[in-house]
Amino acid sequence: MARFLVLRLEAPLVAFGDIAVDAIGPVSDLPSASMITGLLANALGWRREDRAALQRLQDRLVHAARLDRVAGRFTEFQTAELAKSDQGWTTRGRPEGRAGGAGSYDGPHIRYRDHDADFSAVVVMTLEPAAEAPDLDALAAALDQPFRPLFIGRKPCLPTGPISGGFVEANDLLTALQRVPLAPPRRRTAERDVLVELPIDLDPPEGFRRLHRCDRRDWLAGVHAGDTLRWSGRLPASAFGEKDSGS
Repeated sequence: MARFLVLRLEAPLVAFGDIAVDAIGPVSDLPSASMITGLLANALGWRREDRAALQRLQDRLVHAARLDRVAGRFTEFQTAELAKSDQGWTTRGRPEGRAGGAGSYDGPHIRYRDHDADFSAVVVMTLEPAAEAPDLDALAAALDQPFRPLFIGRKPCLPTGPISGGFVEANDLLTALQRVPLAPPRRRTAERDVLVELPIDLDPPEGFRRLHRCDRRDWLAGVHAGDTLRWSGRLPASAFGEKDSGS
């Protein structure tokens, strides 16, 4: 019997960034390995410069995920006129400047970004090897008392509750995912199917299909690269634990 860390990703707005083309920023239904790595690293207080540590954490990450609830997806039109002298607020107690040449600030910055509304998802995860630092206990402690404010995908996407959902014991990731209670729907609905993603080395339930995900980052080079093969499919809500009345 193995132990898995549970992450509850719930917020009014969520954005799991997918492959962007020019100014168009689509999102995925469920979080990528790089997004989970960044979330955990932010809780630990790591910086972008900690590239080797970030890469190692992502390489050790093994996870499954499911989509409990989403109200819908919309595209936001974003435009901003920035100047090189503009400074941003940080949690480190000092302003943050902007880089780039003068031409970087000629004209407004225009882009389109997708978001999911009224979103709730669950991730169950482990680390391989388990004994290497940071371990699951260190990650759970960091999520309970994060070094910085946490967000889910993009900085405006603030969680509505604690991200750490504690631990669950099971023989595999799918069983662990099934033991975590579902977030309740906002209104009474008929029996609904739940979207699930699993690692490719698990035996999938009937009807699952292979899914190619560009969900890993080359943290050393600073770019997204590589293709991950995962199982994707739907299971009835009755396949999961009793609904959590506290959400």
